[in-house]
Amino acid sequence: MTAAAQSARNARKAGPTGRAGTPHRARPRRRSPRTVLIPLLTAILALGWLLPVPASGAEAARPEARHPAADNDTPAVLTVTGIEPADPDEGDTLTVQGTVTNEGDHPILDAAVDPRFAVPLSSRSALDEALGREDFALERDGGFVQGHPAELETIPPGLSRSFTLQVPVSALQFGEPGVYQLAFTVTGQTEDQRWGDRILGVGRTVIPWQPGGRDGEPGLHLTALWPLVSTSHLTGQTQTDETQTPLFQDDALLAEISPGGRLYELVTLGAELPVTWVVDPDLLASVSAMAEEYWVAGPDADPQEQVAGRGQDVARAWLLRLKEAVRDAEVVALPFADPDLASLAHQGKEVPGVLSHLKSATDLAASTVETVLNVEPVTDYAWPVEGAVDPDIVSVATAAGADTVIARSDSLNSYRGLNYTPGAAGPIGGGTTAVVADARLSRLFEADMSRAGNISLAHQRLLAETLMIADEAPAMDRSLVLAPQRMPSAAQAQAMADALAALAEQGSWVDFAPLEETASAAPDADASFTVPKAAQYPERLREQELPAEAFHDMRDTQQTLDRFTVILTRPDRVVVPFGNAIRREMSVSWRGRTTEAARFRAGVENQLQELTEQVFLIEKSPVTLSGRSAVIPVTVQNNLVQDVQNLRLELTSSRRIGLEVVGRQEVTVGAGLNQVVKFEANARANGKAYLEAQLYTADGTPYGQAIRFQADVTSITSTVLLVISGGLLLVVLAGIRMYTQRKRAQATAPEDDGSSGDGADEADNPDDPDDPDDASAAGPPPGTAADERSTARGEQRRTPPSGHLTDTDGDSDLTPARGEKVERSE
Repeated sequence: MTAAAQSARNARKAGPTGRAGTPHRARPRRRSPRTVLIPLLTAILALGWLLPVPASGAEAARPEARHPAADNDTPAVLTVTGIEPADPDEGDTLTVQGTVTNEGDHPILDAAVDPRFAVPLSSRSALDEALGREDFALERDGGFVQGHPAELETIPPGLSRSFTLQVPVSALQFGEPGVYQLAFTVTGQTEDQRWGDRILGVGRTVIPWQPGGRDGEPGLHLTALWPLVSTSHLTGQTQTDETQTPLFQDDALLAEISPGGRLYELVTLGAELPVTWVVDPDLLASVSAMAEEYWVAGPDADPQEQVAGRGQDVARAWLLRLKEAVRDAEVVALPFADPDLASLAHQGKEVPGVLSHLKSATDLAASTVETVLNVEPVTDYAWPVEGAVDPDIVSVATAAGADTVIARSDSLNSYRGLNYTPGAAGPIGGGTTAVVADARLSRLFEADMSRAGNISLAHQRLLAETLMIADEAPAMDRSLVLAPQRMPSAAQAQAMADALAALAEQGSWVDFAPLEETASAAPDADASFTVPKAAQYPERLREQELPAEAFHDMRDTQQTLDRFTVILTRPDRVVVPFGNAIRREMSVSWRGRTTEAARFRAGVENQLQELTEQVFLIEKSPVTLSGRSAVIPVTVQNNLVQDVQNLRLELTSSRRIGLEVVGRQEVTVGAGLNQVVKFEANARANGKAYLEAQLYTADGTPYGQAIRFQADVTSITSTVLLVISGGLLLVVLAGIRMYTQRKRAQATAPEDDGSSGDGADEADNPDDPDDPDDASAAGPPPGTAADERSTARGEQRRTPPSGHLTDTDGDSDLTPARGEKVERSE
């Protein structure tokens, strides 16, 4: 160790007075082994350096004056995790807690944490710069405050040590009221460099200094938005019971509203704060559905894996707490399902019909909130993602009925050219007002608030930033808006609530105001409220937008829904759940979740398509048409739980000349039933024809899939022709035989001269066995058995068959397959 270093170290032990005038409290240190090896002669020569340093020479004794810390030689990371009180007053003792982490490669030895003098900050940019620096600089981090160290044990690489130090506020040398930086340095050695103490790291925080408070009414009014927004949870599918039991994608919402969950903490914390609630009505509708019987889909939305929901009691309790919390508070209702205005403006505005969803989402918001919470919300606000706006976004927002847009100062830069923070509200043209949230305040709680250091810094910054804004123009009456991230975690909500509660209790320089009051305040004449061009929209946010494909999918699903509902007798059972599901497809919550968003859209479309397919035509097998006319039946099946109407069934033939079908009829089918529709068909020629049956809605739009089947047309069937031909053949043969016998009888008969009685007697004697010709001609004697058999045979030959068809009783014959009955027309 050099003589100068040894002298400085001994000076600190001797307790000289510093600038603050407080004695330095000696702290035990382990003696370096090197000191015992220093020769006595060297010690005597250095005796003068070892004498106590007078107060006027204190600067020379400060470690940082001898060994300025280099940027690449600060292995210690100091984090302030708590300051009490957060806004100290004169006479207070400041208690500082924190941690020191060794991020170097060697152990840190003989180290201590020391406070520095308070350094005033003149502007918000100076505050940003102070908290953004990592290196130590004496002129910007203040002088060394002696006598209040916090000793640290050896810190191995990668490990941390916590510390607590206490220092009187008077020792920190605060000056005029305002915002001050407080720095804390780690002074010590590392195992590889043990020749003297040096600054190994530095940490900083900010302190609002307003001793004794502020007199009079504050001129700064803060509006803090408290968002109650979640992702989409409900599907469009419901059970078939009368109450339409809903189906949830998963049980994630139950976890959020259960004790310790994100939404549970937001309601619990917000109930104690003077905030403006910003609510997504879809969240309220979803929790209300969960309060009754509901089902939860299984993996991959498998219907066989659905399970009954178990969150009814939790949902009812959460809703009850929320009703109590907002009873006397201001409630702003976002459009239903919190639609992504930027995505609509940049990707979906040109898709026909998409903007109508935004308007219906806005209309639905008020009734949903009023029904669930029993409060009347404000609905004329639009809140783009992160408050980023451009002309297209403003146009889309106002087209849906909003007259106020919640922007953010890093997008709509109303601060340009001013040395103070102007009021939040101002006109942006077309009768539209912009309420500009402060970007620095709004982003304070976006860090990981499970880390104590981040919590403490956000807490201190909120107090310091608001005091600095108030001091920029103390005579002006101005409004300020804090619009945090849409879905803060439970830890972020807790940190934000603690900071707002401290500001409400201790910040005499600011009070809280509702959003309506801020939006209606007179605009600052010097502020600029110019909407940036579309090219200035942040590329980071543009990359997160829903693609144009998403809005085309929405349009297709809506068209399917429109075609379906016109046939329903109770369309509300389908329009409500699927209409809401389509609105959920354009939610802000899908940003950065492209795959999940596409899966949700496909699920809604598939569920709706499956529902429309419950009304269909039953397939027909090939049929045979025999005859010139017939009746062809077609069956319409309705598997829905409600009647369908306004349907028309048409049957057409591919051979209009050969087979003509009289073909269109109105159809009404009861729930769970089928309806047989009969068509008359007229055949003009034999051959094959194809018939097609198609359902249509009342406006002529095809509904469902057509069915096509074959018809085999024959004027007379082959069996009938065979019977008729056989009968005709028998008749012809019988006539020929009769004619032959008659001719033969005439040729062989003797000439009758009338003179011989004997001859006459022979001719007239039919019993003469010697006259074969007479026997064959005359036949058997009448009345004999042979005569009866001969008569029977002759009648069978001469009587036409009794089975032939006529136009009246044999017009057609359809031979259906698989048991289908085809009716014959009369």
